[in-house]
Amino acid sequence: MATRKTSPDDPLAPLTLAVGQEDLLLDRAVQQVVAAARASDPDTDVRDLSSDQLHPGTLAELTSPSLFAERKVVVVRNAHDLPADTIKDVKAYLDAPAEEITLVLLHAGGPKGKALLDAARKAGAREVPCAKTTKPAERLNFVRSEFRTLGRSATPEACQALVDSIGSDLRELASAVSQLVADVEGAIDDAVVARYYTGRAEASSFTVADRAVEGRAADALEALRWSLSTGVAPVLITSALAQGVRAIGKLSSARGGRPADLARELGMPPWKIDRVRQQMRGWTPDGVATALRAVAEADEGVKGGGADPEYALEKAVVTVARAARAGR
Repeated sequence: MATRKTSPDDPLAPLTLAVGQEDLLLDRAVQQVVAAARASDPDTDVRDLSSDQLHPGTLAELTSPSLFAERKVVVVRNAHDLPADTIKDVKAYLDAPAEEITLVLLHAGGPKGKALLDAARKAGAREVPCAKTTKPAERLNFVRSEFRTLGRSATPEACQALVDSIGSDLRELASAVSQLVADVEGAIDDAVVARYYTGRAEASSFTVADRAVEGRAADALEALRWSLSTGVAPVLITSALAQGVRAIGKLSSARGGRPADLARELGMPPWKIDRVRQQMRGWTPDGVATALRAVAEADEGVKGGGADPEYALEKAVVTVARAARAGR
């Protein structure tokens, strides 16, 4: 692609390809390139375009040589939506990129616009993964990474409490980490998180699940109603219930051993092993099966299969709580 000698990790590489649908990560990929360019040249010209703003000939115009040899960053968002004639222009540019110009393509990564994605990779693009975080473990890793990036550490319980309190929005998680780092001196633990995010923590889907699997039906229903009133999505609550019951089932059928050994075997952090051990008193294999069926029915109900999602959730919470007390 380019004759310039750049490292694969160099933000000033001729082409950066940010692939995925996580808006925060896509924005950060752009910000990293722009920051590096302006550190090299404070007068860097940044052109940030959506796919419908890049017409045939536009890229050639933006990347034409400047009399002042200024550095330029050209960002193309939603590159997967570019029409065929514009993609042809971009491919031609990839064969002979201009000096002092960094092109940043933001692509969703799916089958749409795959020809451009393949061409950019073949051209040696510096690639930045920006996939959505769909799993709780990924969000937990994100929070840990945010603390490390900001030069602070937080206990595993604090990281989990923050995810439980804030939810799946990475922007909100990043903002919460920044606030804690700025405001808190010393250790950041789950007590600190609870102090800052008490209202949201009490409304979290995982609080509902914890109270339910502990057999505390009244507390679980109170947490459920508060969660729904503060905007927690019903599907997050059924997901948390399912995770809680599955954890009980996994640990009850696992071989005995130290938390660290069980953590490796079951794919849970050691602190969670201790928590689930406390929660599993009173559970039976039949209770686990009954609870999982109830959660599956509720999940169907909140996804359009029932007339009243709130009732479906209440019914599941009560069934799970009763199952938790079946063996007592």
